Amino acid sequence: MHLFLSSIMSGNPFTGSWKNKSDGDSLDQDVDEKRPVQDDASAVHVGPGGHSFEENTAGGLGRHLGVTTCTLLIVGRIIGTGIFSTPSSILDGVGSIGASLMLWFGTMYPRSGGEKVYLEAIYTRPKYLATVVFAVNAVLLGFTASGCIVFASNILVSAGKVATTWSERGIALGVIVFVTLLHGLTPHTGVYIMNLLTICKIIILIFVVITGCVVLSGKTHIANPQVNFSNAFAGSSHSSGDYATATFKVLNAYAGWSNINYVLSNVRNPVRTLKIAGPLGLGICAALYLLANIAYFSAATKGQIESSGGTVAALFFKNVFGTEAERALSVFIALSALGNVVTITFAACRVNQELAKEGIPLPFGNKFWASHWPTGKSPLPGLIIHLIPSVVMILGPPPRIVNAFILDVEGYPTQIINFFIVIGLFWMRWKRPDIPRPFKVWLPLAVFYLAAVVFLIVAPFLRPANGVGDTPPLPYYLYCLVGIGIMFVGVGYWAAWRVLLPKVFGYELVPHKEKLEDGTVVTLFSRQKARRD
Repeated sequence: MHLFLSSIMSGNPFTGSWKNKSDGDSLDQDVDEKRPVQDDASAVHVGPGGHSFEENTAGGLGRHLGVTTCTLLIVGRIIGTGIFSTPSSILDGVGSIGASLMLWFGTMYPRSGGEKVYLEAIYTRPKYLATVVFAVNAVLLGFTASGCIVFASNILVSAGKVATTWSERGIALGVIVFVTLLHGLTPHTGVYIMNLLTICKIIILIFVVITGCVVLSGKTHIANPQVNFSNAFAGSSHSSGDYATATFKVLNAYAGWSNINYVLSNVRNPVRTLKIAGPLGLGICAALYLLANIAYFSAATKGQIESSGGTVAALFFKNVFGTEAERALSVFIALSALGNVVTITFAACRVNQELAKEGIPLPFGNKFWASHWPTGKSPLPGLIIHLIPSVVMILGPPPRIVNAFILDVEGYPTQIINFFIVIGLFWMRWKRPDIPRPFKVWLPLAVFYLAAVVFLIVAPFLRPANGVGDTPPLPYYLYCLVGIGIMFVGVGYWAAWRVLLPKVFGYELVPHKEKLEDGTVVTLFSRQKARRD
C-alpha cells in the first residue's frame, strides 16, 4: 500500500500537472479554484496547494540522494535506541519469550509512509483538512527529545559521571542544537555524518548478533543458554490490550520506512530507489532485530530481562563480558541515539517545509518557514520547527517517567492515520481502477492490514492483565486519549482557519503562489472581503 501511494510523490505516471481553468499555470493563479487537467489518464491531485511536480521539487539541492543513502536513511531511522531497551518492556507486557519474538517478526514489514501526501491524494475535501490534521500531529509529536536524552545519559555513564537531571538536559539541548545547525548550515556534511553513524549502528548490532551465536553454541560461561527457548510461550498474556501496547513499541522500533517518502523531492529516480532501498533497508533491520532479540534471550533468564527495568542490552553485555563492558555499551548506545536524532531530524524538517509550502498559516509568515534560508540549500526554518517541541520535551517532564508514554502516544495517532489510508486505498481501487500503479498491493493483504490497524485502535482501551498498563501511575488508556486529542486539535485548527474566522470577520481566503529567491514555490493566502450573493 505504501509503495502504491508513494508513486504519487515520485514524479512518475501518478504525478499530474495542475492548471488554472482559464489562463495556464502562472504562479499567481487562484489555486483554490483549480481543477485537474487530465494531460493524460493518470493525472492526480498531489496537494491542496496545487503545486505541480516541478514546483514541489524546486529549491534546495534538488535530487541528490541515491539508493545507498536512501537505504542508510531507512536503516539509520529504524535502528535507534529501541532495540537496546524495549525488548524488556515488550517481554514484560506479553509475558513470554515466544510471544515477544512473534511480535518482532510479525511487525517487521513497513507500516507507514509519507502520510501527508497519501491523505491529501485520497481526501481532497474538505480542502486542507487532511493536511492540517497531519501537520499538527507531525509538529507536536515529531520531536527527537528522547534520543537526545538517551545520548546524554549514556555519555555521562561512559565518562564515569553521575547523571543529574540538569546535566542530562544540558547535553541533550546541545545535541539537538548541534544537529539542527549541522543539517541547516552544512547539508552535505550532515548526510555524510548520518550515513557514517548508520554504518556504526549496523556494526554494533552485528557484533551483538555474533556474540549471541557464540553464547548459543555453549562456548561461553553462560549456563544453559537455550533455556528460554525450550518452552518459549509459557506465561503468555491473554490480554489483547497487552499485545496492542507491546506492538506500538515494536512498531516504534521499526519506524523509519517513512523517511524516504518524506524526502522524495531529494531522491533520484524515486520509484526505482523505493523499490530497492525500501525492502533492502527494512530487510536488514528485520534480520538484525530478530537475531538481536534471540541474542538477548540467550544470555539472561526471563526473570532477569523482565526486572532489568531499562536497557536489556546492558544486561546482555554484563552477563557475557562482565560489569566493565556496560561502560563500553554506553558509548555504543550513545552513538546509536545520536545517529537516530540526525536521521529523524533530516526527514522531519522537510515534512515541516512541505507543510509551510502548502500555505498552512504559521507565525512570522509561510515564506520564511518554507524557504531554504540562509544557505539556499537546506531548510533551516523547517529544522527550527522541529527544534522547538524537542526543546520543550527536554526541559519539560521528567524524562524517565514519560519516555514509555511518549512511545505509546506517538504510535496511536499513526494507526488512526493508517486506518484512513487503507480505507482510501480501497476507495481509489473502486473509483479509479484506471490509474497506472507502479506499486500495487495484494488486496487480501490490505484486508489483513486493515484488521490489524482496527485491532491496534480498539485493543488499547481494553483493561490489561496487570490492570495498570506499562506507564503507571498514568491510566493505561491515557495515551490513546492524548493521541485522539491531538488529532482533534488539528481539526479545530483547520475549522478556525478555514471556516470560523472567515465567517466571523467576513473575509475570504484567496490563494496565490509565489516563487522565493531560492527557487522554492509556496502557496500564500490573502484576505479579501467576502462577496455577498
